[in-house]
Formats: sequence, C-alpha cells, structure tokens
Amino acid sequence: MSLQIYDPTTEVKGRTIAYASRPQSLQGLRIGLIDNTKHNSDQILLRVAGLLEREHGAKAHVIRKKKSSGAAPSPELIAEYKASCDIIVAGVGD
Repeated sequence: MSLQIYDPTTEVKGRTIAYASRPQSLQGLRIGLIDNTKHNSDQILLRVAGLLEREHGAKAHVIRKKKSSGAAPSPELIAEYKASCDIIVAGVGD
C-alpha cells in the first residue's frame, strides 16, 4: 500500500499559489491581524502580536474581526489593511 501526501499550501485545484515575498525582518513593520470570530481567536492573535512586537521588533498591530469565520474579509477591511499594514496574520480559535 502506498501513501500519497498532498501539501495544500502550494497548490489548489491544479493552480500553483504565488505567495507574496516575505520580509527579511519584522523590525518596524505594522502587523494586521484578522480575527475570524471563533472562540479565543482574538486571544491567540493578541498573544501573537505581543510576541512579534517584543521578540521581532514589529512596530504596532491592528486587529479587526470578520463578519463570520466562513466569510471572506470585507472590501473595506482589505482596503484598511492595505493602507495601514505591512504584513497580515489570520487567526483561528477553538
């Protein structure tokens, strides 16, 4: 019996995902955090933000909630993050 392992982080439905380039450092960068509304998502994201600020020199963070965990971020949220954040972290709870 053979086992085939799929990596969902690189290909979706036959299309290769082109990721944005990653910064060399988080020093001075503004972090956007997307709370998906699941239980404790906000708490996880606040801890992540604290770590990134203390240990990696990130400058600040902005945290906003989506309407629901299954919904895509609103166009307004995307526009706000594009204007005010250098990197984005999406979080899940439960």
